[in-house]
Amino acid sequence: MIPGMPEAETVRAEMLERWERAAGGWGRRAEDVREMGMPVSVWMIEHIAPQPGQVLLELAAGPGDTGFMAAELIAPGGELISSDAADEMLSVARRRAAELGIANVEFKRLELEWIDLEAASVDSVLCRWGVMLTLDPAAALREMRRVLRPGGRAALAVWDSSEHNPWATIPTRALVELGHAEPPDPSAPGMFALSDADRLRELLGDAGFSDVLVDAVDVARNYESIEGFLAEILDLSQAFGEVHRGLSDMARQEVASRVAALAEPWTVDGGRVRLPGRSLVAAAQA
Repeated sequence: MIPGMPEAETVRAEMLERWERAAGGWGRRAEDVREMGMPVSVWMIEHIAPQPGQVLLELAAGPGDTGFMAAELIAPGGELISSDAADEMLSVARRRAAELGIANVEFKRLELEWIDLEAASVDSVLCRWGVMLTLDPAAALREMRRVLRPGGRAALAVWDSSEHNPWATIPTRALVELGHAEPPDPSAPGMFALSDADRLRELLGDAGFSDVLVDAVDVARNYESIEGFLAEILDLSQAFGEVHRGLSDMARQEVASRVAALAEPWTVDGGRVRLPGRSLVAAAQA
């Protein structure tokens, strides 16, 4: 699919609508997502080294975790621009900022592939788990480079390969094995679209970045039970939830049983589930 063709716009619209519907679940799970992503957010913030008075842009911010963590580091005088393409996600972030008492933040609806800001207008850019979901990640990275001031830094995160993230693959695998869903298209935008570290490094270089660093950070998904794992997936994954809601009660029970069987290698005494995960992280200079 060519990124500029009409069918691409249809796909973009469908993806955006899915994220609008997902916002409620992400709001309910905001603290869980924040805790899980903390090691990644810390790495990203450390590698942009925010300073008081700077303008910091977070793209695809969702509930706003990483940017909110950095907001205090650019005070006094600094401003966080917390952005997302989905209006409902921005509403979630606004509520959380108010709850957390974060005042030096402006909220904007921005697309990753065409950032509606002036060139060289921000000092740093953060984007946690967003670029791999775009139809044209190269364009998204070029836009990040464009809006950065000379010498500014960007930090982003994408998911490492599927074998390092069973928490993400088990639910879909259960649906596929039971005949309720088709296998994911490996060429489509998705969690693992940028899981090749060499490709990520090359894309950043092609976008005009220098001093490119790509690393990996382990994250853990801990649940008291399989039921807790499924409940979180239903809140966070619209794709899984849409299929699950259309199943009969018996079929849902079969899915739960299959998920439990697939998660058995990571299930410990008492039924607790400890699923590993790994994110690629990258930092670069404009």
